[in-house]
Amino acid sequence: MNHDKYPYFLAGKAVVSEKQLQVTDKFSGSVVASVSMATADVIEVALKAASNATKAMKEFPPYHRKAILNHCVKRFRARFEELAMALCIEAGKPITDARGEVTRLIDTFEIAAEESVRIGGEVMNLEISPRAKGYRGMYQRVPVGVCSLITPFNFPLNLVAHKVAPAIAAGCPFILKPASLTPIGSLLIGEILAETDLPEGAFSILPANRNDAFALTTDERIKLLSFTGSQDVGWDLKKKAGKKKVVLELGGNAACIIDQDTDLADATSRLMIGAFYQSGQSCIGVQRIIIHAEIYDELKQRLIDATHQLVIGDPKDESTFIGPMISEMEAKRLERWIIEAEQLGAKRLCGGHRNKSTLEPTLMENVPRSADLYAGEAFGPVAILSRFEEFDDAIAEANDSVFGLQAGVFTRDLYKAQKAWDHLEVGGVVIGDVPSWRVDHMPYGGIKDSGQGREGIRFAIDDMTEIRNLIIRTPTDSN
Repeated sequence: MNHDKYPYFLAGKAVVSEKQLQVTDKFSGSVVASVSMATADVIEVALKAASNATKAMKEFPPYHRKAILNHCVKRFRARFEELAMALCIEAGKPITDARGEVTRLIDTFEIAAEESVRIGGEVMNLEISPRAKGYRGMYQRVPVGVCSLITPFNFPLNLVAHKVAPAIAAGCPFILKPASLTPIGSLLIGEILAETDLPEGAFSILPANRNDAFALTTDERIKLLSFTGSQDVGWDLKKKAGKKKVVLELGGNAACIIDQDTDLADATSRLMIGAFYQSGQSCIGVQRIIIHAEIYDELKQRLIDATHQLVIGDPKDESTFIGPMISEMEAKRLERWIIEAEQLGAKRLCGGHRNKSTLEPTLMENVPRSADLYAGEAFGPVAILSRFEEFDDAIAEANDSVFGLQAGVFTRDLYKAQKAWDHLEVGGVVIGDVPSWRVDHMPYGGIKDSGQGREGIRFAIDDMTEIRNLIIRTPTDSN
């Protein structure tokens, strides 16, 4: 990182505050940077500035929005390794994975640049009956106005991009509150946005504590709240949000069904990534692996062997696959869930030992459905194995969850794939791969406790705009 003290961005301007947040290296635990924090008074200034910028952002030409987004892409590429290393340090993400996230950051802004000039409408034939003779209609999409964006710690670049980039593309002023554990990536994005000629007040990026940021949920000047994080916090914010639109991308305990015709070597490789990528801290990480009885024993052993081969260590080391969890508190919480599951009759197949904030990748079987490890969101490097005889039973088991984000199905049977798509209670079904696969322009989101609304640039733009109709009557006696 270029410096160890970061300003926040208030109405597009860098500001250093007296109140500072210390950011730690998640592997060593040492303080590596301090970040300016906003108070409630600062957030009020940001809200006034954003509200005042609504007209200017609405009138900001699409080609100009595109140019700003493309400028960001150019600068992200120029600062690629800086962004990756900042992510590696503040989030504890292995450096190879951090580079992958920077690549997705670039992809997401590129997609937004393309979509910024494709926000259109439709011409409609209104003459559906004699009473509508002489009427024609059309609609356009217009920006909703000020957007409040709240992001989590686990993808400090790309999940920020999925809110910031469509807001710019749609012409909406925004205020971003990044996760307090990982604010630096957002502020680096802010540095680059500050280089552009976005209208005054169009953006603020403000690390803040939850109490000071209360207005980002409740204030009526905000027209859309987009939150990514835990289900308890997300649904509570929705209750307090009032009349504004609310988009929630929340948690999951994703299931992956492995049918008997699966290539086991391929499935093993993909499951290692799906379950243990960035220490399992992904809302679509593989938590439940549901395996056909005919291949259960063989695949179980393959998974155990592969898990033993994963390299645990310093995320700055190029060979590391498993780094620390975001905090020792979270690692202890998941360690406790493992122990509780064992006390309820589960069997630990491998892993489960903790060293400070690093938890070994862990495989479990016979986990009761009442256990937190089964019913809750592990959000760490643990996967649960179970077996099934009939495909319908596997679907039922996958659906036995309060969550519904994504599911994976390994099968070569077209009809089973179609059945999975029809009957799995999730926002997305991935055939032939793990549920943790995502590309950044697809409609992404969940049902049940996993949230409401969809991300993916075009779909986020839909939420950040409103339909405005135009109806034109041609009098019958007109020439």
